[in-house]
Amino acid sequence: MRRVTTLTAAGIATAALALTATACGASSTDSTGSSSSSGGAGMKVGVAYDVGGRGDHSFNDSAARGLDKATKEFGGTPKELTAKTTDTESDREQHLSDLASAGYNPVVAVGFAYADAIKAVAPKFPKTNFGIVDSVVPGSNVDSMTFASPESSYLAGVAAALKSKTGHVGFIGGVDNALIKGFQAGFEQGVKDTKPADKVTVQYLSTGSDISGFSSPDKGKSAANGMLSQGIDVIYTAAGSSGSGAIEAVHGKAGAWAIGVDSDQYQDPGLAAYKSSILTSAVKNVDLAVYELIKSVHDKKPISGNRTYGLAEGGVSLATSGGYITDIQAQLDAARKKIVNGQVKVKSTP
Repeated sequence: MRRVTTLTAAGIATAALALTATACGASSTDSTGSSSSSGGAGMKVGVAYDVGGRGDHSFNDSAARGLDKATKEFGGTPKELTAKTTDTESDREQHLSDLASAGYNPVVAVGFAYADAIKAVAPKFPKTNFGIVDSVVPGSNVDSMTFASPESSYLAGVAAALKSKTGHVGFIGGVDNALIKGFQAGFEQGVKDTKPADKVTVQYLSTGSDISGFSSPDKGKSAANGMLSQGIDVIYTAAGSSGSGAIEAVHGKAGAWAIGVDSDQYQDPGLAAYKSSILTSAVKNVDLAVYELIKSVHDKKPISGNRTYGLAEGGVSLATSGGYITDIQAQLDAARKKIVNGQVKVKSTP
């Protein structure tokens, strides 16, 4: 197997070029399929989404885009499962085991919640290639895909500070855990480095083992409305499909801006009614990582090890759709340059 510790800029660029041609859920056993005319039976790819699944307008949808690109290119009918908020560790292990037992390869687990399940299941299926998003799991047949989300969140903080008229901005996190705290840390640092006197209010939708904060648009909307009532006029939400509720709330407040996450949410058809209020999005290109793993298995050169995607590699970025940050692009470019060249070290903890 081809082991990778970091992804090179050239590798990212190649995948990005390939992807430019293409444009969170109900039940843990829900599945969808697609086929391709590329010929032959094609690949059998299994994907286990986090709560919210395909259609979350965010994290899972980004992974789905990578799967769709690979399916179009390599053929086959994928199997897609979506976790429920009530899933136990045993449930997650069973989902992955079911996919591997049925001959799906690779099996991609979308989200850190699957980390322990991958640790338990991957050794039992040494001939199956597994992928895990947002966690590092050792194993000769495991591809760990991690992202420098604090870096793109830092840029989101710069944008928020420059666009806020009240000097008071907000961060809504889905679940109070280490991963999402990285988004918070980068955002707060970006705001403070840009305008030290600005205030950042932070709120989480759920804590501990309760992961409903990733799939509760009503909670996102309520939290955002609470912030808007305090005079907060820019809100960055890292909360899976809960973010759609926050975006809806912001759209109802004149002069307020929402900042999306993981996907370019301005471009999401499901959020089209609110796009005039989406300032930008801190994008995490999960699609590139998922596509590259599937391609490597197709080419019989499966990737394993840890791949880290940051600003320098193009693995995270700040979306420009809508043109709402054009007037501050020079400041954003300067901030990005400082991060890439090491002049600014972005924090991963608040």
